[in-house]
Amino acid sequence: MGKNWLLVVIAALFEVMWVAGLKHADSFWEWLLTIVAILVSFATLIYSGKRLPTSTVYAVFVGLGTAGTVMVEMAVFQEPFSWIKVGLIALLLIGIIGLKLVTHECEGDAHKEGDVA
Repeated sequence: MGKNWLLVVIAALFEVMWVAGLKHADSFWEWLLTIVAILVSFATLIYSGKRLPTSTVYAVFVGLGTAGTVMVEMAVFQEPFSWIKVGLIALLLIGIIGLKLVTHECEGDAHKEGDVA
């Protein structure tokens, strides 16, 4: 996995943190950490989106963030466990992996997404 894809995964991890923070933050410091997580998440997403196919980056980011948020809610915040949720998350992750596998990355800036060939 390339450095830029690793940054997308890191952005998704920070997304899980700030989404949990929006729901569960009660103190000034928890809100501050939530805001920092938002900034780190979007900064790394924007950085990666400039170097990788934007549509795939966003799909991976949202999919991993969604899956991570549901899993953290079940594991940490006592959201009821459901096999249906786990199965749908697995289906989502299979789709994300498939999308990543069929997306071709171009070298350099010559053929960025949306450019006319």
